[in-house]
Amino acid sequence: MQNSYPVSEVKSIINASGDIINHNSISVLLTDSRRITNPAASLFFALSDRRNGHEFIADAYASGVRNFVVKQQQAFMMPDANFLMVDNVLAALQKLAAHHRSQFNIPVIGVTGSNGKTIVKEWLYQLMCPDGNIVRNPKSYNSQIGVPLSVWQINETHTLGIFEAGISTYNEMDLLEAVIQPSIGVLTHMGTAHDEGFKSAEDKLAEKLKLFTNCSLLVHNYDVLVNVKTDLKTETRCFTWSRKFKQADLYVFSETVISGKYYLRAMYKDSEIECLIPFRNQAAVENAIVCWATMLAMDYSPADADERIERLTAVSMRLELKNGINDCSIIDDSYNSDIQSLEIALNFLSQQNQHQKKTLILSDIFQSGLSQQELYTQVAHLVKDKQVERFIGVGPSINEHKALFNVPKMHFYADTSALLRDMAKLHLRSETILIKGSRSFEFEKVSRALVQKAHETVLEINLNSLLGNLNFYRSKLNPGVKVMAMVKAFSYGSGTFELANMLQYNKVDYLAVAYTDEGIDLREGGITLPIVVLNPEPLAYDKLTAYKLEPEIYSFTLLDEFVKYAQEAEITNYPIHIKIDTGMHRLGFEDLEIETLCDLLEINKYVNVRSVFSHLVASDAEQHDLFTLKQIGIFDKACAQIEEALGYHFMRHISNTSGITRWPNAQYDMVRLGIGLYGVDAAVSPDEAGLKPIATLKTTVSQVKKLLANETVGYNRNGSLKNDGVIATVRIGYADGYLRAFGNGVGTMLVNGVLAPTVGNISMDMCMIDITEVPNIKEGDEVIVFNEQQRIEELARQIGTIPYEILTNISHRVKRVYFYE
Repeated sequence: MQNSYPVSEVKSIINASGDIINHNSISVLLTDSRRITNPAASLFFALSDRRNGHEFIADAYASGVRNFVVKQQQAFMMPDANFLMVDNVLAALQKLAAHHRSQFNIPVIGVTGSNGKTIVKEWLYQLMCPDGNIVRNPKSYNSQIGVPLSVWQINETHTLGIFEAGISTYNEMDLLEAVIQPSIGVLTHMGTAHDEGFKSAEDKLAEKLKLFTNCSLLVHNYDVLVNVKTDLKTETRCFTWSRKFKQADLYVFSETVISGKYYLRAMYKDSEIECLIPFRNQAAVENAIVCWATMLAMDYSPADADERIERLTAVSMRLELKNGINDCSIIDDSYNSDIQSLEIALNFLSQQNQHQKKTLILSDIFQSGLSQQELYTQVAHLVKDKQVERFIGVGPSINEHKALFNVPKMHFYADTSALLRDMAKLHLRSETILIKGSRSFEFEKVSRALVQKAHETVLEINLNSLLGNLNFYRSKLNPGVKVMAMVKAFSYGSGTFELANMLQYNKVDYLAVAYTDEGIDLREGGITLPIVVLNPEPLAYDKLTAYKLEPEIYSFTLLDEFVKYAQEAEITNYPIHIKIDTGMHRLGFEDLEIETLCDLLEINKYVNVRSVFSHLVASDAEQHDLFTLKQIGIFDKACAQIEEALGYHFMRHISNTSGITRWPNAQYDMVRLGIGLYGVDAAVSPDEAGLKPIATLKTTVSQVKKLLANETVGYNRNGSLKNDGVIATVRIGYADGYLRAFGNGVGTMLVNGVLAPTVGNISMDMCMIDITEVPNIKEGDEVIVFNEQQRIEELARQIGTIPYEILTNISHRVKRVYFYE
């Protein structure tokens, strides 16, 4: 059941000005012009965060949207559209959501903290969904934009709301409290996340507590607030839990592991109670205790709470993009299914262009709060809107409503076993397949059947971090400056179309590759962006032009060969990019050659200069700033000469990753963003907010051995332990890209958070590490080669190289898995 407000009422609620041209009703709030499913009922908010949302009004209008919230004093030539003008578009979004929230008198749980917010929210949903219809944030939509969009989902069928709120600096929580209006507060773990946005941990806690200003009940760890003065209302009832203090309402005094589960005993209302948690890691245990305390505070019986917590299931908030059998790409979201997360997953599916065919495998959806007819009508509409070409439905409810679906190819099965028995007959080949299922359907079996088998060394790529890094650099750009993303060398070892699809969807302006074949792979993967080839091979000019790739021209020989090819192929005005050598002395036309170059270009009808560019030698190094200024001067002179000769404008670009932040006056028309996309920038402190490593290289333990002191390890007997100890053999070697230079204690790996040094030489497929100081390690346990804690820069330092080499050396046989929230 959707909410609906007349546009005139929306105008009044957000205190907007502007004439009402169309008197339609609003039921959908939009902040992204790429995610339009019901344009007639949509209201587009032109937010100006890292990108100016007003630039995308034309795209939304072309898709049928006719209602817009815009900033004052903007001029739009769309006479049949409603433009609601406000001073602050984000504030208007929040004000509308706050008004909507106030229309419903239901209990609402507000969840915040540094860590564990999403898990606690999802687990509370699992624990309480048998008792009513619950509305909650989709996945981790907990930001200044995500919270109002989440709260907008509330309708008259809901009996409880659970919303998480995340903040990163001061004066943000007041805004979210006004939107959520929680009656019950839950404070999760207070850790170091977002510390950089606050002067102190005390300030961060005080800001978090603002969410609970008007709560009648607050659940929190007794230890956290025991010595903290709060501004809570005197009538707010606090329910506390602790593992140290007996004064807490729930005092956990005994913890042990029984049959792989975590068994807790606690005192509650002067009685001993118990709880069995189906997880053993400490973060999960603490999150479960928070949920346990919340249930007791809300008057669930200890027996009921224990029974339900024992049935908790792991929460997967990430979509996983993997290589599948028969040249398929698999998007694995096989552990949860609801209408909101389905829309998010379908949006991700629509971003994938590597295959023409898009397939959805979907199970029955439970606890939607909608009638079955209304639910599957909405699902069918989403599936059609996202242009799914093959639909595979599993479950009795989806079978009962199969007449609602209108997809070129449709298959329906009673259960997962029936689908698995029929899998070979479906002939799934060269398609992108989204697997989306409720947990009870065990769609992980479907995923295992479709995912290409690979050995257990995996490079995980976080696409959200990639997008965050892109936006970090965009925030540094002057207005109108374009972005060329460097995806050469297999995107620095991170993948091809997987990253390019993400960059294309998020509207970078150009891509750059090293060789023609790389560009062809991207074109065949569905990439339509302009692509520059930095090292074009004359023998491949026919392929280059056939795939509409644009060559870098860096010498008279290359220019002459390309012009001859264009003449023979009867091609005119083909886009090229001229490289100027301003001091790198690698490739490019030198200062003395510019005049001759101008003569050749001036009379040439076969090429069109799309851009002129150069490369900064040391943009990150302060000691070479005078040389950088010299390079910029040479570049300016060359560009002026070429433009005067050509008589038309072309794009200029010289800034690389470090140049974007250190040389804002050298951004020109475009910048080239390279390794910064992947979270590495020598000009940016590793601790600076907004820039994160996107890659985690992990492997597993294949065997554990006890060794006596001085027993030798590995080839040539180079390794040994000084004292008796324990080593683990792990599944990574120099054939995977873990270089031999890391051997004999030079390199370290993370095992259960402890750094373990290598022992002996690195072998082709494996190596050994000293785990004497790491307790309880067994075969199959995870080992981290690099991640956000043990950064790529540290590995580069260990062997005296640069992060580029570490990334690009990772073998193609290492399985790439892409995550997206």
